[in-house]
Amino acid sequence: MDSRSGILDEALERLHASGPEFQGFLANHGPMAVEALVRHGQAGTVHRWLDHYETKLEDVPGPQATVTDANWREALGDPRRVTDWTAYFTRLVAERPWRDVLAEWWPRLLPGIAGAATHPVIRVGHAVRTLLDDGEEAPRVAELAHALGYWAARHTTLPVAVRPTGTASPAEALAALPRVPDQQVLPLDGLAQLPGTPGWPAAAESLRVPHDDPDAVRAQLVALVRATVHRYLDHGHGHGVLMVHTATAPNAVLRTLPALPRELWAVSLGAVWAASAAITSVYAAGEALPPLEGTGPLSAGEVFERSARHGDEHVIKMTDTALDVAAATADGDDRALAAAVRAQRLIPTGS
Repeated sequence: MDSRSGILDEALERLHASGPEFQGFLANHGPMAVEALVRHGQAGTVHRWLDHYETKLEDVPGPQATVTDANWREALGDPRRVTDWTAYFTRLVAERPWRDVLAEWWPRLLPGIAGAATHPVIRVGHAVRTLLDDGEEAPRVAELAHALGYWAARHTTLPVAVRPTGTASPAEALAALPRVPDQQVLPLDGLAQLPGTPGWPAAAESLRVPHDDPDAVRAQLVALVRATVHRYLDHGHGHGVLMVHTATAPNAVLRTLPALPRELWAVSLGAVWAASAAITSVYAAGEALPPLEGTGPLSAGEVFERSARHGDEHVIKMTDTALDVAAATADGDDRALAAAVRAQRLIPTGS
């Protein structure tokens, strides 16, 4: 990534002047999208992209009351307190190394990973990737504080506990998930249907989580990201936007693993699998689409350039994850790249 031009830091500073949501519940994807654009050679498009995207955004909400080490439990999961939470994490990362703050708060926030359709953890994953790979400049540390604050404010547990104890691979577990009866619903309404969906808990618990082997956990998480990207190619048309998060959320956790204690890896896999499985059951299409036509040979650089031109933030994020999958495969992964093209075709142009 071109981390020396200053474009990412400039973009983050611009975005921190806006709130994490707009129109009541839509997530501000700006920090995630600009990180991906810069990382994949599209830094020159960032400010123009932001000029368009910022027209949708709203001001930072007013503060309510100070979050402290003593009272944080009272504010957890209260979206009205998002600015209070951001201020709290901003203080923490100013006083302590960001890795220590992340390690302390990750297990506290993890049960609420499904909040805001997993956008907060995805934002954390982009922030951590930058901090690990590209340096700890102040706007990047500030972005982690904003991301953690958003997660704390939108902390939401699933309505049914999921404890994966099975033997299934991610692809097998995804294929076994039943669909909720009514898929034409908002995310929270769809999640509420999970406890009454026949076979859902058993299917969700079928995934293998190798609790005693962190390296195997990481391998299983890599496989989960690949499986969700591939499933988007075939079944993402159930809801082209929301199905993106079934892949980008586990990829966010995968990106964060190197900054976390290894004893947290297994529980992280279990939590993000449950969230991804829930969104899949609510929004995946029942019937697979036929293979894509008219794409020609696919290259990672060209696919991302097309997504940057497309402009929609979900397309950019999905392509970013698809490129991770392709890069992790020895001979590339045409299905992963095709999933990015599918997102370009399913989601309307954003700019």
